[in-house]
Amino acid sequence: MEVDVLSGGLHNFTLVGLPDQAIRESRDRVGAAIKNSGFRPMHRAGRVTVNLAPADLPKTRLFTMFRSPSVSLQLPGSSPFLLKRSSLSASLRLMAGHAVSREFYPWPFFARSTGYTELFVPEENAQEASLVSGLTIFAVPHLSALVKHLSGLQPLQPFKAPQVKRVVNDADHDQSDLRYIRGQEHAKRALEIAAAGGHNVLFVGPPGSGKTLLGKALPGILPEFLPEEQLEVTKIYSVAGLLSRQEGIVRTRPFRSPHHGASPAALIGGGSFPRPGEISLAHRGVLFLDEFAEFQRSVLENLRQPLEDGEIVVSRARGALRFPARFILAAAMNPCPCGFAGDPERLCSCSPYQVAKYRQKISGPILDRIDLHVVVPRLKVTKFEEPIDANESSATVRERVERARSIQKERFSGTAVLVNAEMQGEQLKRFCALGESEQALLFRAVEQLGLSARGYARILKLSRTIADLAGIEQIGAPHIAEALQYRFQE
Repeated sequence: MEVDVLSGGLHNFTLVGLPDQAIRESRDRVGAAIKNSGFRPMHRAGRVTVNLAPADLPKTRLFTMFRSPSVSLQLPGSSPFLLKRSSLSASLRLMAGHAVSREFYPWPFFARSTGYTELFVPEENAQEASLVSGLTIFAVPHLSALVKHLSGLQPLQPFKAPQVKRVVNDADHDQSDLRYIRGQEHAKRALEIAAAGGHNVLFVGPPGSGKTLLGKALPGILPEFLPEEQLEVTKIYSVAGLLSRQEGIVRTRPFRSPHHGASPAALIGGGSFPRPGEISLAHRGVLFLDEFAEFQRSVLENLRQPLEDGEIVVSRARGALRFPARFILAAAMNPCPCGFAGDPERLCSCSPYQVAKYRQKISGPILDRIDLHVVVPRLKVTKFEEPIDANESSATVRERVERARSIQKERFSGTAVLVNAEMQGEQLKRFCALGESEQALLFRAVEQLGLSARGYARILKLSRTIADLAGIEQIGAPHIAEALQYRFQE
């Protein structure tokens, strides 16, 4: 931003550099805020010209970065990095973060990367900004307080963030706790493996068998946030404008459950200026797609890149942004339109053609990216009378998951990988080495099941997680055998 103040002549305030209507209207808001701070409005000083650089890029309301001192001749020279959204009374309001580069860079990180050491933000943004190391944060309640600080009359004290205790998604007091789900031990075991290694899981079964409850129980057995994970998720929610005014940070792992009528833009992100979609809002958490086969096939196909790479590139006319999207996909679907195909107690009313067409809504490449395929059968009526206390609680399962995650944290120390599902190339060879008998077992299974190279790699990763849950360093035949039973179910 460049500002020129020319004394003399007619009073005028001109914005150049392709500003949109919202920015052009900011002349009146800025003037009112300056007046209500006890200063003389800039346009009364003469001819004021503000150039928004670069001159060839259209400016929207997202361009809200301002540098001093050239904004006004009434302040002494200094050059802090300011993030502000001023009201007419000059009090500073909560400001949503924005991605300012193609690599997903919210404002505080952009300030640090460009060499700034001090950041002035509205009070409601201070907690969020304090997560970024290497910056001194100042919480500014009013524009006049900022002026007094920059003038040296009444310095602001650096913001000290309160100690934040990381919490887990505690399901002990709601119906999503595993102890309230009777039976389905095989499906619960699959959930535990998915949580321990970050693997994707698909539940297939008739209506009322507990598929939705199982999906909703997954967040309750995930471990607490690591500091780096919490920072990643907070960055995303800041850019999306979804941070809590009271908290300023995201404390629990996300759980996103969009309706099956969601559009591609809602799922992957979009807009004239790209914003994060559901897959990015589920980063380091769970994306639960209930009624999986009811989603439009074109919508589900958008999951290919994020399920493989852990990120999504959203391209629009105004630019392209790369958003993180490393989530656990939990999906639930019926086996056919009526829901009773394969049910021993209810007769399916669908024709073979209808069943085949229904299952074809989920493409082979998407199924190939799901590690655990679990059949959830109808419960026997006798299960309804079993005492709840006989079932394991989510807290008990979470303890085993946390032990497995701690093994992985030590294993991948010094790398960007956090869980087994993220392993690639050389890491697979190093951490998933098999003995001769185990290798022979896996080769036979690959040939008989017709698994792809991706399927082979995912079996290895799944076996590694099962071994971690057992506390065993070397992958054995029982671990591979259990991993193989979770492949495609017909």
